[in-house]
Amino acid sequence: MPTAIAVTSPDLVLPSPDRHTPTAAVLQGATGPGGGPGAKGTKGLKGATGAAGAMGGVGAGGGVGSPGARGVLGAAGGKGGARGFSLEQALTEAHTLIENHGYVIVLCPASTPPTVLHRLHTIRSVLESDRIAIVRSELPPLGLSVLALQLRQLSICDFSPGVLACAARLLSHYIYAGALLGSVARLDRVPVTLQSHAKSWMPGSQFAVLATPRPELVKAGGKTGGKAGGDDALLAGPGFSTKMLYATGQLASDWVVDTLAPAWNVQGCADVPLPAESARWWATGKLVEFAAAIPDISVLYQLVSSVRREDCRWCGLELIGDRCAFCAAPLLPPPERAPAGRAPAADPGGGAAATGVRALPRGAT
Repeated sequence: MPTAIAVTSPDLVLPSPDRHTPTAAVLQGATGPGGGPGAKGTKGLKGATGAAGAMGGVGAGGGVGSPGARGVLGAAGGKGGARGFSLEQALTEAHTLIENHGYVIVLCPASTPPTVLHRLHTIRSVLESDRIAIVRSELPPLGLSVLALQLRQLSICDFSPGVLACAARLLSHYIYAGALLGSVARLDRVPVTLQSHAKSWMPGSQFAVLATPRPELVKAGGKTGGKAGGDDALLAGPGFSTKMLYATGQLASDWVVDTLAPAWNVQGCADVPLPAESARWWATGKLVEFAAAIPDISVLYQLVSSVRREDCRWCGLELIGDRCAFCAAPLLPPPERAPAGRAPAADPGGGAAATGVRALPRGAT
């Protein structure tokens, strides 16, 4: 079984682009007894399992083995439902994922309430498992959904769990995520000028905001959502081939589809349900959220495989970048690293190297 990609809310699960891409697991137990985003049924996923593949063009429907965004104990709103999960149920849910997949990568938005993050770390600690990676991301909700889909696509490739978890940070730099907003008066996730704040109070004002990879804010077309002109400007787009997904809130999507998408030379556009967290993240319900990303799995594979791999000095898993996504141990400076192909020297402090303990192979229990 491939490494499990998990999210904390069912509306962060996009439809699979083909029959080979597995769906994401929804950690319903992460919200705790009080419930949380996505705890009340599958609102926001309506039509997702029947839509054409979100970031691809082949096939439709859910991933391998289960349609839609079903969690380990069923879709949100099933067992436990709006009442939320007890810690015991959450532990069972996570343990089942580990038993079935070997390793679990949990994508957690940086805006996640502290209670949810604490629950995730509690689950990891009680299970005494080093096979759960909690990856926090600054991406907006729709951008995080796209990242989860890309990791799901790559999970069927020959990447080790450590490389796959670290790839989340790498791929985030290639996701252009933003929104068309009717107001930026309360927006605090992207720098907003005083002039833009003042214009927010003018009827019909709209702003195009890019959150990642480089924050940017420009005034967009007004009520007509037509072509950019006059004082209007366009956001700086990607310099590579992408496909755009957009989710409509209380604004029309004309400007995003007719102006921004052609300017960015995207391969195509697809409408998806708006994540429940989007209005809170962007501080307004008057929005159209969008995300442009690489849809081709072969390009994603080449991008990740081109990065140098190292062995984590603590847990032994492979990693790319400067930090292990599973144990958070930083990569040693070049002079202190063991030569390629050699086991690390014994650690006098009693770490993983001293005991000879290595990470379990994929799927091992």
